[in-house]
Amino acid sequence: MQKRAVAGLAAVLFVASACGKSEQEKQTEQAAQQAVQATQQAAKTAGEGAAQAAKGIEAMAKGLEAMANSAAAAANTKPADPVSFRELMALFPDIEGWEKEKPTGERMNAPFAFSQAEVHYKKGDSRLEIKLVDSGFSQLFLAPYSAFLAAGYEKETSRGYEKSTTVNGQPGWEKWNTEGKDGELNALVAKRFLCTIEGRNVDDVKFLHTIAGKLDMAKLSTLK
Repeated sequence: MQKRAVAGLAAVLFVASACGKSEQEKQTEQAAQQAVQATQQAAKTAGEGAAQAAKGIEAMAKGLEAMANSAAAAANTKPADPVSFRELMALFPDIEGWEKEKPTGERMNAPFAFSQAEVHYKKGDSRLEIKLVDSGFSQLFLAPYSAFLAAGYEKETSRGYEKSTTVNGQPGWEKWNTEGKDGELNALVAKRFLCTIEGRNVDDVKFLHTIAGKLDMAKLSTLK
């Protein structure tokens, strides 16, 4: 159990650090490396006692905090307390012709605070899922998505494509599987809220953009 916890924290730190570093982030590189080394050592010796593993987790937490503070400073944002997932649930629209299931939500505080809500819709063999996440401006949460949000990002394979796009005036990206008629549309609202719409057995990505238009992103951006 201790090994899994340590490995999970190490994975988060690795993803965050792999997404590019600003000048400020470089200043925390040494702290991050020390945290990783301490975590690896803790994982190797976890069987020798909980105390050693706890030290590794503590070091990792400090490294994560340092990187988060540095990235937030570079983005000119300050961490905020995520809104209640109930406020996010209230934004899910009714979609004509689709059966809306009961929304669900949750909030977590580690390794960074965030809240999220999701809802499922169905219509015959077609399925929709909408998820709203409040990152609280956590750069550790947002870092893995930076590549997709970069202007001009595009990737094409024999199965489909993914590319950066604009969703209701917000930066985002879309994915489409031509074989399965499955797609995904994402938008980052107010540099804080991540909106994801996934469709299975739907006509095309344009349909997902239509669904995005039913979400009140203007209201979402004002939540605090």
